[in-house]
Amino acid sequence: MSWWKICLILFCVFIAFSIIHYKGKNKRPFKRSLISMICGVATLFAVNLAGSFTGVVLPVSFLSLMVSLIGGIPGVTLMLALSLFF
Repeated sequence: MSWWKICLILFCVFIAFSIIHYKGKNKRPFKRSLISMICGVATLFAVNLAGSFTGVVLPVSFLSLMVSLIGGIPGVTLMLALSLFF
């Protein structure tokens, strides 16, 4: 997949989140969308940093980054739950 397609997907997700936050009557929908996406990636890296203590590690790949960007904290939680069962 080329970089411009990845950037286009991320931009569309950002705009979709912004519209959802705007409909939810947030005062700053763009800021809230960006914070939501950054929290997902930060959670993914926090899980990997704590992996040496807990023994639970999520591999950082293109798919896991996209899930954490799009899904945020619930997306990372879903990946953790799936890694425990499979």
